[in-house]
Amino acid sequence: MFLVMGITGKVGGATATHLLAQGKKVRALVRDRAKAASWADQGAELVEGDWNDAASIKRALTGVDGAFVMLPPIWAPSPDFREAKGVIANYVEALTHVSVPRVVALSSMGANRASGMGLITALSLMEQSFRDLNLPIAYVRAGGFFENFLYGLHAGQGGTLPVFYNPTDRKSTMVATDDIGAEIATLLSGPAWDGHRTIELGSMVSADDVAAQLSEVMKLDVKAVAIPRAGWPGAFEQFGVPSGLSGPAETMYDAVNAGAMDIGVEDTEHVSGATSARDVFAAAQMAGVA
Repeated sequence: MFLVMGITGKVGGATATHLLAQGKKVRALVRDRAKAASWADQGAELVEGDWNDAASIKRALTGVDGAFVMLPPIWAPSPDFREAKGVIANYVEALTHVSVPRVVALSSMGANRASGMGLITALSLMEQSFRDLNLPIAYVRAGGFFENFLYGLHAGQGGTLPVFYNPTDRKSTMVATDDIGAEIATLLSGPAWDGHRTIELGSMVSADDVAAQLSEVMKLDVKAVAIPRAGWPGAFEQFGVPSGLSGPAETMYDAVNAGAMDIGVEDTEHVSGATSARDVFAAAQMAGVA
């Protein structure tokens, strides 16, 4: 039995899908049982609770062979990242008192840096807090999600793919969420390990590469265009980040553009992605047509 946090999200869902495909039993901690009903239909065990409650996490961890943990994605966190700190403290409390054979934690490229990373700071805090836990832990430092470019299926109709990457031909680590789920499932169900390990996950890809693959899927010419730095706050607002609260997201992309998410950090393993941006766009387009 493996605990999968965030099962109704992209990475948690991908992880559960791969585990179930392997014939493994899956347990999920969910706040809304109805929202996760499709997972129950697939055989997952649903435990009602919340990652903001250490007791709920303890219940969900009891008796599992391994656990996948993650932080809730928050694009406009408090300046002190108190939302993430609260969840991290609950994980530490639960993992200190419940014996778990192995844990896989979703992190991010750039989490090795303690400052200057904006949103990724929350994941750096998680890694730092977990370091004192005496159990096997694997930190999966994923690259930027290809799924974050899916707005391109609409925006690309005008021939451009607006991006925060500048210059657009500079490569950084990117990956598909299905590949993240596959790697997490492999770590949970594969050979055991001792201590803590860190895996960089993804391949070096540029915004121009993504736009070219979008062009192939859409069958029209699409060019990546860097959004002017002064226009970032307004662009983030269009993506749903509340006005005036885009600072952490801006700092993150500044760091990405400066090379902070490049592959090759010392003392890390590396796994390349198997799924391309083209694959992600094609699957989304087919799902939209269906």
